[in-house]
Amino acid sequence: MKEILLASKSPRRAELLARMGYTFDIIDSCVDESLITAQLCKAAPPAPAELVRALAIAKAERAAALSGSSNRIVIAADTVVDHNGHILGKPRDSADAKNMLLELSGTKHFIYTGLCVRDGAKIICAETISAAVWFRRLDEDEIDAYIATGEPMDKAGAYGIQERGAVFAERIDGDFYAVVGLPVCKLSVILRGLE
Repeated sequence: MKEILLASKSPRRAELLARMGYTFDIIDSCVDESLITAQLCKAAPPAPAELVRALAIAKAERAAALSGSSNRIVIAADTVVDHNGHILGKPRDSADAKNMLLELSGTKHFIYTGLCVRDGAKIICAETISAAVWFRRLDEDEIDAYIATGEPMDKAGAYGIQERGAVFAERIDGDFYAVVGLPVCKLSVILRGLE
């Protein structure tokens, strides 16, 4: 198989790809997500599925350009939380994280992860994989204690389902790994097709 390049700063995505048995290099694509979001919002606010797909494509394209190699497989992903039409990305600070968790408390929300895989200059996959998550009711002391761990600060929706945030979820319907941020089943099928 060709060399694999993971266009992500996420340690979770790197861990999942390594668990899948692949060797790869990591590059930060340095994509300004706010610019892409603004471009998509010119006509109307984008649907979350459209937004994460566009962000994953942009990250893969930028990583391919930065790597200087046209003979690599590039993997990129982006994840957002959608709660009643309100898109939640990574929190800006502790107060923003608390507001997000209070908003999600006792409700159902959706996770969307955009996945883009490039083989050289060709896009092999540019899709969105989703899941629904139901949170139990959270109290403020519990939220404050969780935020104090620092875990929510680099995660869409301010929680990590694969870490301490797992105790908030009563139910998940859909791809668990889309919630984590890298849909490994879909990615595995794509990568096997490139072998």
